[in-house]
Amino acid sequence: MKKKEPTFEERLARLQAIVATLETGESPLEESVTLYKEGLAHAAACRRQLEKARHDIRLCTEKGTEPFAGRDGEEE
Repeated sequence: MKKKEPTFEERLARLQAIVATLETGESPLEESVTLYKEGLAHAAACRRQLEKARHDIRLCTEKGTEPFAGRDGEEE
């Protein structure tokens, strides 16, 4: 059976935990490198999920009244 992919929120929580661990500076070097690589993978996956969500919103609003705008108010 296919393994369930973590949700955006699960990935973000894990990424935050990794950052907190690395910021303490108490992990051995090899463990820190492993955590760093895992964090990069989670960050990339979150980025892909956000890009897909933005794309889906654009598709939904193409025929709607307003284009999707980012946080700063500029259209993306």
